[in-house]
Amino acid sequence: MLRKQKPVQDSFVRMTELVLPNDTNTLNNLMGGRMMHLMDVCAAISAQRHSNRIVVTASVDNVSFREGIKLGSVVTLESQVTRSFSSSMEVHINVWAEDIPSGTKIKSNEAFLTFVAVDQSGRPIDVPDAVPETAEEIALYEGALRRRQLRLVLGGRMNPHEATELRALFELE
Repeated sequence: MLRKQKPVQDSFVRMTELVLPNDTNTLNNLMGGRMMHLMDVCAAISAQRHSNRIVVTASVDNVSFREGIKLGSVVTLESQVTRSFSSSMEVHINVWAEDIPSGTKIKSNEAFLTFVAVDQSGRPIDVPDAVPETAEEIALYEGALRRRQLRLVLGGRMNPHEATELRALFELE
């Protein structure tokens, strides 16, 4: 049976937050945990839009903090599903920090998160196939299987010898 298909652009989410004193550490920078919370919420909305289901966070890939985000900055998060598998979806997220008075905007974070769609009992449930359309969407889609295999190998849920997409990267002639 063919699964329903949905364009990945339908899962696009943009969230904007103002960094307030309660969000900062003693150096007046946005706390990392608060940033990860915002990233999880934004990416979860993308996964929900794609699946039309309740979703749970299954994994978060490497999150690096390139620049501190200062008190009073405007944080913009943009996320979109890159690819779906049976019940899981990979979501890509970018985060920018904007200092409106100075007119500067920097990319501060980027990550991939994985969500699983679940039914009312919490059991995984099938999600629509993700259909990429733009060149950027296609590139993210094509890399998603390698990223998924890496997550599964590192999490001990896949034998490295079964990770054919990863192995192909390292096979030299």
